[in-house]
Amino acid sequence: MSGRGTPGGDAPMADCVLSSRVRLARNLVGFNFVNRSTQQQLSDIVLRVQSARLGGPFEAGVRWVNVQATAPVDRQLLFERNLISRPFVDAAHPRCVAISSDESTSIMVNEEDHLRLQMLAPGMRLRELSERMIALDQTIERSLEYAFHPRFGYLTACATNVGTGIRVGAMLHLPALAIVQELERVQRAAKELHLAIRGFHGEGSDALGDFYQVSNQTTLGRSERDLVEEFADGIVPRFVEWERGARRVLLERDPSSLDDRVHRALGVLRSCRLLSLEESVKFLSRVRLGVSLGRITEIPLELVDRLLLEVQPAHLVRATGCELGNGRDDRGARADLVRSTLR
Repeated sequence: MSGRGTPGGDAPMADCVLSSRVRLARNLVGFNFVNRSTQQQLSDIVLRVQSARLGGPFEAGVRWVNVQATAPVDRQLLFERNLISRPFVDAAHPRCVAISSDESTSIMVNEEDHLRLQMLAPGMRLRELSERMIALDQTIERSLEYAFHPRFGYLTACATNVGTGIRVGAMLHLPALAIVQELERVQRAAKELHLAIRGFHGEGSDALGDFYQVSNQTTLGRSERDLVEEFADGIVPRFVEWERGARRVLLERDPSSLDDRVHRALGVLRSCRLLSLEESVKFLSRVRLGVSLGRITEIPLELVDRLLLEVQPAHLVRATGCELGNGRDDRGARADLVRSTLR
């Protein structure tokens, strides 16, 4: 799944972890933060970053997108692929994004900070991503001088990012915890661990289909490697263990009800004529659970993950030519797409 990493049914922990993400916030010396900069200063920042040596994943080719001059449907498409954030879609000031050829890496210029570096991969691959991110960060820092304080670390527009400026996280699929009504307890545990739990598209979004983004909330006083190790060895495996335990409970307690739930969802998707985004993600979530547990055997996990992306509004427009925001048209087009794919 582009933007969440290429679909990877054989990726580590792919049954519960759709993707891993590492993000860095950086600002340049000599410029105000984005919300205090003039239009000319923001344009200068864009030019400064575009002239820097990026290296790393961008050596095989980089695509620069002038977001300010991009059509709304194309901005929405970049957002759905998790290459840019929602505030970046809707802003009006000069900004751009650099995207690697495989779409695993993007750099937003003039989001909340001057630079937001992001890497994604399918499944549980935080260590691999962190090593690649550190190398990319060091390469860019040879061309650009970052705002850094000897006591506080990297200076950022949001206080919670001051320090290392790193956010480590994963997109988790937790349907069994929801079915056995243990999700609230898990969310309380996450709060005690000072984690941020967000919806399908991150901050400010709803939790569709029992998909949740989990990430650290603070970075001050912690090294990049410490945070990555904590997530890779402790936090994400703990969520996976909780979810897999709930799945075992479902299989042992009432396998017929589980089979009915997942096959009923597959039946709806294979026969529906109108399908909203919320419905499609909900039913695909149930099918994904069935595929992960071997209750549905004719559909690969990669296909379900691909559909989770293709049913998004802008992707639907590009695939079918329906009008963005036209509820009835996109529900029909979405149903046709899902029905034909799953048949």
